[in-house]
Amino acid sequence: MAIVAEVVGTSALKATHGFTRLVPSLVVVASYGVAFYGLSLTLATIPVGVAYAIWSSGGIVLVGAVGWIASGQALAGGEAAGIALILAGTVVIQLFSKSVAR
Repeated sequence: MAIVAEVVGTSALKATHGFTRLVPSLVVVASYGVAFYGLSLTLATIPVGVAYAIWSSGGIVLVGAVGWIASGQALAGGEAAGIALILAGTVVIQLFSKSVAR
């Protein structure tokens, strides 16, 4: 929930035109509110460093995918490789961290 809400908010940021458009601005504010609420719930079972790493990396990967699919924003080789490394790091955390709830 936290990652998806953050992706929605981040994806809507451009449409706010510097928070001068009401509806997209409300979407951003509400989405980030939900994202931080969801992140706060995970902190009951996952340490903040691990939770934030998963939340932020998941957001990076998904925002990159949304930009590519919805906006036609191509990723250069280095950008795609960087996102792949971030995804790989998240998988390593999920598979090998003893502090991640399963």
